[in-house]
Amino acid sequence: MAPPAVIREFGSRPEWLAEVEVADRGMVAALGLVVDPGESEAIALAFEKGIRIILDDRKAREAAQRLNISVTGTVGILLKAKEAGLVASIRPLLDALEAHHFRIGPLLRAEALRLAGE
Repeated sequence: MAPPAVIREFGSRPEWLAEVEVADRGMVAALGLVVDPGESEAIALAFEKGIRIILDDRKAREAAQRLNISVTGTVGILLKAKEAGLVASIRPLLDALEAHHFRIGPLLRAEALRLAGE
């Protein structure tokens, strides 16, 4: 599930992804003072639904964690996929992300590869 602002940021919605409105617009506005519209709606929705959220932006992660929302990043999702046997290796996926300007710090990359046994 994703809120409307996230769908707008991506420009389209895959069929498998449900668009869900955020009820607490006040929370969205307050979060919007710190993070972008997509992140503020996503954090508010995760809070409302009591679910884990996927965030990579440091400020957004900190805002979610202050609300006691469980946070996973993209690299964490890749590690879970490898652990579940859904991907054979995360190295080429990390390479592809970086080739598309997804910033992964060298320490995070090294730790992810270590945890993946690569």
